[in-house]
Amino acid sequence: MVLRLLKRTGPGVLFIILVIFSAVWAGAFLNPHSPVAFTYETEPMPLYALLKLVFGSNSLYGLIFTVSQVAVVAFLLTTINSSGGLNDEKSLLPALIYILFGGFFPQYQVFNPALTASVFLLIAISRIMDGYNKPGIIYNFFDAAFLISTGSLFYANLIWFGVLVFIGIAILRTGNITELAISVAGLIAPYFITFGILYVAGRDPFELWQLVVVNLFEKIDFYHFTILSLVAVFIVIAGVLASIGNLARLMNTKKIKSRKIFSLQVSTFLISVVIFFAVPSASIEMIWLMIIPASYFLSFYLIYTKKRLIPELYFLVLLLIVFFIQISSLK
Repeated sequence: MVLRLLKRTGPGVLFIILVIFSAVWAGAFLNPHSPVAFTYETEPMPLYALLKLVFGSNSLYGLIFTVSQVAVVAFLLTTINSSGGLNDEKSLLPALIYILFGGFFPQYQVFNPALTASVFLLIAISRIMDGYNKPGIIYNFFDAAFLISTGSLFYANLIWFGVLVFIGIAILRTGNITELAISVAGLIAPYFITFGILYVAGRDPFELWQLVVVNLFEKIDFYHFTILSLVAVFIVIAGVLASIGNLARLMNTKKIKSRKIFSLQVSTFLISVVIFFAVPSASIEMIWLMIIPASYFLSFYLIYTKKRLIPELYFLVLLLIVFFIQISSLK
């Protein structure tokens, strides 16, 4: 019943989502957590260091900025979905799923670079999607590469998603050497500009190289899951895998563009999983990147599955587990 209501659009549904959003993030204000002392905090990338300088020691401003970013991503998820995403129906459900997923790890409901990077990643994905079926040489892939590279100046591990640009060219375009070249240029440009700024400022430009190496390859401590967070992860993994399987079966009935976008979103999800397990410096902050495609997959399943009881129960369990995790974090 609750899920059936939230599948719709309108002021009432938007109000409910805002209430859930407020509830999920209330604990972050009532019982704020200190940022985890990982490499991206102790030796921040240049643009994240600049943000830290702007907010100084005022954690409240940083938290407000973080919440605003979550709202931006939720809005973009809905906008991209409505303008040609996986779901044919207009729905606010991807935004709600994203908000719920973000409440599973209260320790990471803090000012952090991965969330900032997720904004750049989502806009980059949108630019890649817009490149479908356009004649001639287009610069969407330069834009996407530039955005991903700029985002990596906040959170270094976003640079691995540069692979997504070339996957997008392979999926959406016939591909040509010019588009490949301008994509490489898009990845290089933000670092070239940063090197130039450091040089003009009298700094050693190679400090940036050392910073990138540390942020990409320095091993960090393993994240210790609580019982509740392990249950949440299991529930999410089961739901996302079932959703991907369901989507794969239905893709033959969808438009060609939807099939290609599905492949792009699966690639995004797989890249984030590989980074989490293979890159020494990546930890649970990667959740902010993983849940972008996961939100689409799960919302598609909840909207289109013909079964009624299972989706309702699954969504209710999601709400309850987020509620218990948030309550437990206040103790």
